[in-house]
Amino acid sequence: MSTDPLSLTFAALADPTRRAILARLSQGESSVKALAEPFAMSLPAVSKHLKVLERAGLITRGRDAQWRPCRLEPEPLRGASEWLEHYSRFWDQSLGRLDAVLREIKAKPPDEPAA
Repeated sequence: MSTDPLSLTFAALADPTRRAILARLSQGESSVKALAEPFAMSLPAVSKHLKVLERAGLITRGRDAQWRPCRLEPEPLRGASEWLEHYSRFWDQSLGRLDAVLREIKAKPPDEPAA
């Protein structure tokens, strides 16, 4: 498995459970128990997802007495967003060219029927 930050970010984002956890953490920090509530899985299973997110740098876990709050770390998401932005521009340009060709075809008068 690759260890470059972008690969770790995309690998972590590949799982819908981890994306849901990040969505929840975008609302504020939370305990593991609170993060696990909406999922039909054990706390150890949720902890495994959290370890993947933590390894990717997408979350941090603190310690406050018995409470271990998890919080979102948005910086790796910025790197993924910047990488994706390049391809967004590519598709915008490609679709813009396709739109121009379609407008050109539409503007041409229809061929006259053969006599």
